[in-house]
Amino acid sequence: MSLTDPVADFLTRIRNAIRARHAKLDVPASRLKTEIARILKEEGYISNYKGTDEKGKKFLRVYLKYDPQNGSVIRDLTRVSRPGCRVYIGRDEIKRVQGGLGICILTTPKGVMTGRQARREGVGGELLCEVW
Repeated sequence: MSLTDPVADFLTRIRNAIRARHAKLDVPASRLKTEIARILKEEGYISNYKGTDEKGKKFLRVYLKYDPQNGSVIRDLTRVSRPGCRVYIGRDEIKRVQGGLGICILTTPKGVMTGRQARREGVGGELLCEVW
């Protein structure tokens, strides 16, 4: 099975796992997905992630995070830049997500980072997704 947009698939799997109240989920690993998971962990949206190897295939295991009332920490994830319509933004165009309550994730020449980090570094890039 070949995917045209592995990042959208990753975000959809997270969304579905949250709706089904799963504690963890496995997705086929890639460097970009690992970097997105790293940012989600740093920002407190997931509890952890790790790379696993099963039958010669590499997987990324993501441990989801819930609040004490059993509600998900992630309210929503949206894919912004898609293979059919890439969205690039300059450092001056980086907006706050949900009035500063969420984050946007960008791929920049200095690596994958949040909008806040990109603003601090003074770089723009491809706007992958928004999380709140």
